[in-house]
Amino acid sequence: MLTFGSSRRDFVRVGGLGLAGLALPDLLRLRAAQPAPQTREKAVIFVYLFGGPSHIDTYDMKPDAPVEYRGEFKPVRTNVPGFDICELMPLQTKIADKLALVRNLKFDPNFHDPVELFSGFRKPTEAGRAARPDFGSVVSKLRRGARDLPPYVALDKTAGDEFRNGPAYLGVSHKAFLATGKLEGLALPRGVTPERLDDRTTLLHQFDGLRRETDTASGDLAASDQFTALALNMILSPRVRDAFDVEKESTKTRETYGTGEALRLLRARRLVEAGVPVVTLTFGKDVPPCVVGGIAQSWDTHAGNFNCLRHLLPRLDKAVHALVTDLHDRGLDKDVAVYVGGEMGRTPKVGQSTGNGARADGRDHWPRAGFGLFAGGGLEMGQVVGATDRLGAAPAGKPYTPQNTLATLYNVLSIDPTTTLPDYSGRPMYLLDDPEPIKELL
Repeated sequence: MLTFGSSRRDFVRVGGLGLAGLALPDLLRLRAAQPAPQTREKAVIFVYLFGGPSHIDTYDMKPDAPVEYRGEFKPVRTNVPGFDICELMPLQTKIADKLALVRNLKFDPNFHDPVELFSGFRKPTEAGRAARPDFGSVVSKLRRGARDLPPYVALDKTAGDEFRNGPAYLGVSHKAFLATGKLEGLALPRGVTPERLDDRTTLLHQFDGLRRETDTASGDLAASDQFTALALNMILSPRVRDAFDVEKESTKTRETYGTGEALRLLRARRLVEAGVPVVTLTFGKDVPPCVVGGIAQSWDTHAGNFNCLRHLLPRLDKAVHALVTDLHDRGLDKDVAVYVGGEMGRTPKVGQSTGNGARADGRDHWPRAGFGLFAGGGLEMGQVVGATDRLGAAPAGKPYTPQNTLATLYNVLSIDPTTTLPDYSGRPMYLLDDPEPIKELL
């Protein structure tokens, strides 16, 4: 069943539609106060490669380095000079002019911390109440989408809750809408007609005994108010159910993307096309896994690096090619920005250990260098930004960071990255400490 995440389940029971599910005041007022956008707004699809993919074996190959550095794969040319990528990704060679590759990214921690990737800052266990909100939560706060769709959707747990800051001091109403499983919850229960639903909302209006002055400091009642209004709009809108449902696509289109996790990219395209400003998803963690020594691997290739990449890269290649081509074919390439990347790179030398248990056929964590792949959004495509040294160990010159990546995506959405929002104590906090976007892309 499609869920709202733990906080939303406390307030909304979409499928039940009993008083417990809709007992909130001002429901009709909230619906009227959320006009649908009159023109197409820009959107972002954020594809998280869980585990930190090897930059040297994918998008920043070093064919002239010693064999223990360059690894087993060869680079191939694309339709953009200097934009060479791994031979296991031939489909992207045909659309490099629709992509932009950033090769000089640098990350902070030497462990799996997608919090930095999604917010630009450290996770709550380290930052406490100083933790900053996720990119999608900020967009939810500053730029609402269509009134019957959530402004920030996560298509799996890792891209929605796990290892994330969430909305932090913005309040739970700006948490990611966690869209997993089936869609039965987005329909009226048997026997409940639209007329009966109207009767119930009218009754709920008469039971308005909750006053805003009784709300909690975190705004739980106001958040539940918004959740319920959103739930009702989603139930009443076939357009919403269609947006989440990839089965509405032809078999040919679904096959173009692939199977398993790849279909998340297709669902993301449907959602942004329907009006969702931010969709996040994970690729390479769940389906299909690469198993080394009985352990399922993602992009975290401490062991079996090359065998796992032979398994993962063709699937990523197919999905990225399908999404980018699909956006262009549908005239969405200027409106939708796609970002693909992980939370770090991997060690330049095969078998090199950074304290995380790399085996002889693996690459360990390496936050000193990594890549980010962009597409669309009105950004400058068909280019490679930055470089690393001859071994892929560090950026040559000044590096970019996840904060610069997020600043670029904020720019796509016409959000000033120097904007401030009040924290728990009312103190204004900048969205980013380093609001400089990746200038080559603008």
